[in-house]
Amino acid sequence: MTTSTELPRVHTPEGGWHGEMPGPFLSACTDPLADGVPDLRGTWKAAEVTMNGGPAPEGLPLWNHVERIEQAGRRVTITAGHIIHDFPAVDGTFENGCHDVMEMDLTTPIVVAASFEGGVLVLRPQGMPGVEVRRWLDGADLMWDYHGVFRMRLSRTA
Repeated sequence: MTTSTELPRVHTPEGGWHGEMPGPFLSACTDPLADGVPDLRGTWKAAEVTMNGGPAPEGLPLWNHVERIEQAGRRVTITAGHIIHDFPAVDGTFENGCHDVMEMDLTTPIVVAASFEGGVLVLRPQGMPGVEVRRWLDGADLMWDYHGVFRMRLSRTA
């Protein structure tokens, strides 16, 4: 039996991953989701992208977004684009948050705290007061709000 706290922290490889999405990182974990943790697990694909209250432009790369969310205990790992963001213990602290790089350039270091608030996974980057990235379930879909810059509805593919 392997618990989520026994696995080492996962990071984006130098230069990001390219091609086929890396395999799951938490599949060996045997611990169930902690009490009160929403089940966001799955592979999700963009179904609807809005910006400024209307549909995002058709050619925007966000329309091709696919992400996989893995969870065990209070741990969350998000693999998408070229990044792997691992939150070893979602407890609202930077210490137990994601220590990785930005998707934008795959080199700029980031530290992001995560918490579960009313069924929502809330991410708060260090040094950016007031900035929040949120993911939650809306029926069978995953919703992703990127601090009001865009909102995405994702459908489960696996």
